[in-house]
Amino acid sequence: MPGSISYNWEPINDYEVEPKSLAKPELLTLSEIWEEQRQALQDSEGLQAFNERLRREWAIETGLIERIYTLDRGVTQMLIERGIDASYLSDRGGGQDPDRVVAIIRDHEDAMEGLFSFIKRDSTLSPGYIKELHAQLTRHQDTTTAVDSLGRSVEVPLLRGAYKTQANNPTRPNGSMQQYAPPEHVATEIENLVELHTSHSGVPTEVEAAWLHHRFTQIHPFQDGNGRVARCLATLVFIRAGYFPLVIRDTFQERGRYLDALEKADRGHLEPLVAVFAASQKRFFVQALGLSGQVLRETLAEQVVSATRDRLVKRETDRPAEWEKAKATARELQLVAARRLQEIADRLLSETGSFFRDPRYFVDNEAEGGTRDHYFRRQIIETARQLDYYANTTEYRAWTRLVVKTVSQAEILISFHGTGREFRGVLAVSACFFRREETEAGRSEIADVTPLSQEIFQINYREYQQDVESRFRTWLEEVLVKGLGLWRAGL
Repeated sequence: MPGSISYNWEPINDYEVEPKSLAKPELLTLSEIWEEQRQALQDSEGLQAFNERLRREWAIETGLIERIYTLDRGVTQMLIERGIDASYLSDRGGGQDPDRVVAIIRDHEDAMEGLFSFIKRDSTLSPGYIKELHAQLTRHQDTTTAVDSLGRSVEVPLLRGAYKTQANNPTRPNGSMQQYAPPEHVATEIENLVELHTSHSGVPTEVEAAWLHHRFTQIHPFQDGNGRVARCLATLVFIRAGYFPLVIRDTFQERGRYLDALEKADRGHLEPLVAVFAASQKRFFVQALGLSGQVLRETLAEQVVSATRDRLVKRETDRPAEWEKAKATARELQLVAARRLQEIADRLLSETGSFFRDPRYFVDNEAEGGTRDHYFRRQIIETARQLDYYANTTEYRAWTRLVVKTVSQAEILISFHGTGREFRGVLAVSACFFRREETEAGRSEIADVTPLSQEIFQINYREYQQDVESRFRTWLEEVLVKGLGLWRAGL
């Protein structure tokens, strides 16, 4: 409603609920697994290259999400993979000054390096350091937009490393206003933020990162650059705990989830923001665990011939037996999925069967080692490509599917498989929707494969089966809602 207030500023507060109730337990166990693997990769070129790409991705995406500059995904990926170079922007930079864009991205890189140095010094967060971060991030930004006393948008000098002197309450697309801390309250609010953060003990990493990020954005202490500073603060929490920088990609879906979660946090619900942050971390844990097997092979490349016999003999005994717990859990989850899919199939038959001629609703399964366990490799690989991870169907593969055949045939596929180049005690579950369409030649072809979740479900050997099953049931329901929605839309 025009003229209304979407968020009415109030002094920041501590947690509304017990922070441990917001935690994502699987994230802690994944971090422990990664810490074990990281020890074998110290100083390897592969790990160094991975970290460099990740830091470049952070530096680029943190500006994209704020619309400081615009880049298409192809240019973004090129900069991440090859390095920050203005020549990549010359023809595709959207009319922007390539040198200025690169200068800003490098400022972001420098700020990231500063975070690691800050942690190495074992420094404590302070208002002064927050100002330093802002000055570093905005070093090549001279002006920003403000609102004058008459409500007009005006361009004003950006005070680097200094708190705002004018209100910076944005007007939303619907005409409502988002209120942040008035300039005269900023210093007190930042001091309170730092004091509360420092007092938090034993808070799960992803929860504290989300809390600190959100409360900082409620204050919005600088005229501009607040989002970038907020993601720096969340990143500081993550890397201090041995996690990865917080990367929010500038895609329609990911940016939308992030902004929506911030709005919900304004209303007292921090859990969606915790989930967004946890999803980003899990993505990098998956990538890093996949890297570990690849780098270890590269490290041993010169010894392959002489070590082949020993490796074959010790292959099974070297693998920690506890890793097999992940496979046992996967087998149980497959049964959970099959039972739930059968319930849906029965409900569909009873409530919609009479509307179609000869409808078929059934559930089909194949366990690990079955004669059909290699089916659906194309759909699994395509889903993995869209979700940006490596699906390893060599070490473990099983699947369950719901088939709905009415006017056409639609399928919801739940796949259990490895993730990363080598099995290291972590498995993935993916879900996708697709249709089978008859060609003029009478053959059945697979139409577009659509992932049904924004991230894979992860199974790791450290987590208790009952905890995994609880998470899985929630994930599965979300998958089924989306899959059935896609089927219904095609009727």
